[in-house]
This record gives sequence, C-alpha cells and structure tokens, in this order.
Amino acid sequence: MRRDDSYEMYDYARNRIKQRKMLFFHLVVFVLGSILLFCFNGLVQDNTAPGYMQWWPYAVGAWALFLFLHAVNVLIVNRFMGKRWEEKQVKRLVEMQEKRIKELRTKVEKDFPLVDTKRDLEQTTPPVVSTPGTELEK
Repeated sequence: MRRDDSYEMYDYARNRIKQRKMLFFHLVVFVLGSILLFCFNGLVQDNTAPGYMQWWPYAVGAWALFLFLHAVNVLIVNRFMGKRWEEKQVKRLVEMQEKRIKELRTKVEKDFPLVDTKRDLEQTTPPVVSTPGTELEK
C-alpha cells in the first residue's frame, strides 16, 4: 500500500468520525432545545386565553425533520457516495469528455481537412513580380 493511499484512508476515516460526532452533537442539542421550547411555551403563554395553540410541537417537528435529514446524509448517503464512488464518477465523466472530444476532432478533420503545405507548395508556380516601368512578357 502506498503512503498516499494510507493517508487518504486516514483522512476519510477522520472525516467520517467528525460527521458522526456532529450528528450526535445535533441530537443532544435537539433534545435539550426541545425541552427548553416546551418550558418556554409553558412560561409565556396563557393556557386559558381564547385561541390558545401550542406552537412548540411545530417547532420541534421542523427541527426533527432537519435532524432526520442530517442523519440520512451522514449514515446513508455518505456511506454509499463516499470517496470510491466519487473517484468512479470522476473517471466516468473524464472518459465521456475524452470520447466527445475525439468525436468532435474527427468531425472537424472530416469537415475541414488540413492542407498539405509541402505538396501544395510544390504544385504552385512562383508569383510574377513586376516593377514599375517594365512590361510583362506574355
């Protein structure tokens, strides 16, 4: 195994651990924030007021949706679309670009063939230069 490969593996593992750590941190903040929203709702709103509606479940629900998307990104998407997948996609796109360049190059060469300058120079006659006051012979 080359040194570059081992460094890339280490860097990839370090990034994955950092992602999971941030997900766990997000989960802890979510739980504490949900408890604080519940308590804040109880302190500031009057339960006996007409049209009373508890707003904290909606806020916690929206936050839970973001936490769920974060978890899907870390635990599912990054697992299947990791470094190997990225390298494979880059290789595929480069091959497609090279194929397209080759097709365009052959089309251009077919539509606008290059002139063989050596052959064309041998077949042309040198231009006749006339000087003022002299007539050209015919």
